[in-house]
Amino acid sequence: MSSARRPNKPELATIVHRFGRQLIDGHKLSPTQVKALNNIAQCRTRALGGHEEVCVHCGEKRYSYNSCGDRHCPKCQITKQMQWVEQITQLTLPIRHYHIIFTVPHQLNSICLWNQKLYYSTLFGAVWDTLQSFGYTHYGVESGAIAILHSWGQNLSLHPHIHCIVPAAGYSLQGKWKNIGQEKFLYPVHQLSAAFKNKFLDSIKRKLKKLQMAASFHEQIQQAYATPWVVFCEPPLSDARHVIHYLGQYTHRVAISNHRIVDVSDTHVTFQAKDYHDKARAKPVRLPGVEFLRRFCQHVFPKGMMRIRRFGIYNPTTIKRLGLVFSFDHLRRIRAAKAGVKVKKETALQCYRRLTGFDPCRCPRCNNKTMKVVAVIPRIRSPAENMLKLLRSKLL
Repeated sequence: MSSARRPNKPELATIVHRFGRQLIDGHKLSPTQVKALNNIAQCRTRALGGHEEVCVHCGEKRYSYNSCGDRHCPKCQITKQMQWVEQITQLTLPIRHYHIIFTVPHQLNSICLWNQKLYYSTLFGAVWDTLQSFGYTHYGVESGAIAILHSWGQNLSLHPHIHCIVPAAGYSLQGKWKNIGQEKFLYPVHQLSAAFKNKFLDSIKRKLKKLQMAASFHEQIQQAYATPWVVFCEPPLSDARHVIHYLGQYTHRVAISNHRIVDVSDTHVTFQAKDYHDKARAKPVRLPGVEFLRRFCQHVFPKGMMRIRRFGIYNPTTIKRLGLVFSFDHLRRIRAAKAGVKVKKETALQCYRRLTGFDPCRCPRCNNKTMKVVAVIPRIRSPAENMLKLLRSKLL
């Protein structure tokens, strides 16, 4: 739960309220896209319920409304991101890691718009197939990777790419750990790019042929074959925690955050975007409000699709099968589970306090930990009807 948002600060919910009806009337949206817009519009408002708090020391009164929890909402990701970073740090080797980015050319965007699940699953598969094969051919080891899917560019255009962190070590066929990688790169990027290109295009062609759609996208695939593909690899970061916190910036990020939104007028939205052709300088971008929302909806992922995946020696199944241990905390949990000892879990409030350093029970006026819940604000239950009609009724 969090306090109600500041009404004067332009944010994504403001844009949904202002231009959502025009978007719905002029474009066909999927049920998942409609649900995401509905959640964003209601997040941290009275519609989702909440509670009334009073400070028993000074009498200060505060109303806190519930968050929507939608993974596409920019206001609901910070705590999840902190929890993910803490969890994954315990399941990561304390060694150097490489940050590798796999990008697909825009010529194939039409396939992505036609079937997101098929496209993104093919992308994940091609990325890991490439990394796994290079691990065996170059170093003779089973390597690993944590992969995170992003679908957007800075201006909200469709730009599917996957961020990976890959450890500078692998597990050999002889059951021993082996250091891998060079000082500045893990694998030759030109070879990596060529292999990734061939694996992805071969896989997507087979799947399209199976669905009898190969002829429909033949031209796009031929254009992709003629386009140079680029895989980017950064020099390794020496400390594993540094790498995880660095990657944590990418994990629960949504297509656009509220702090990038500069202005919302009656017709247009202005937001900040980095121009990578000009040393990544932040520049204002102005789009019609409906076009802004249309672009945002391109990045609403299908229901049940996992954006963050672990492969190889970082995959939970592989870890269990090989009996791998990456940290003392990891070992402690394994031993406790085998002994049948239950590890005491933190409450949601305790976890929030520890990760954010903020105590929601502390009074903003007298600074004492004396805020008490005196009333629960019930969620507004809407009548059972079509989600699209429901969202339209709430918009301007």
